[in-house]
Amino acid sequence: MSDAKPEIWFYHLERSTLDQVLPGLLEKTRERGWRAIVRAESSGLLDDLDEHLWTWRDESFLAHGRSSEPEPGRQPILLTESLENPNGAQALFIVDGAELGDTKGFDRCFIIFDGRDEASLTGARARWKTLKAANANLAYWKQSPEGRWEKAA
Repeated sequence: MSDAKPEIWFYHLERSTLDQVLPGLLEKTRERGWRAIVRAESSGLLDDLDEHLWTWRDESFLAHGRSSEPEPGRQPILLTESLENPNGAQALFIVDGAELGDTKGFDRCFIIFDGRDEASLTGARARWKTLKAANANLAYWKQSPEGRWEKAA
């Protein structure tokens, strides 16, 4: 974990769903040797993600656990509603409009929002404005018409 300001990357979902995008981002995170936290406001969404990460591809799965289960600190990917970082994650994934909280200790934070949902879009814009005013290290990613991720800001 780093003491420097983390990179905060906004991912604007327009052509794909969270279920389609999140596993790939988590897989790339694990390939870097990083641990991850996925933070959501809804325990129902965490239930859905918990099931999906075990079955997202026929040939692989993403090992993970819930913060409410025993030994959350041992999990490479931790699903939680909490602001804590018990597994020493380097990557933080914010979904479902969850609170960003203190980013100290993270190398990268991903704020994933659904651009087809007006409340999600408005919340992301407000969050961007607040973080920009705080001089955060920001990047904005959107999907090309072909579905590739392109850095737009």
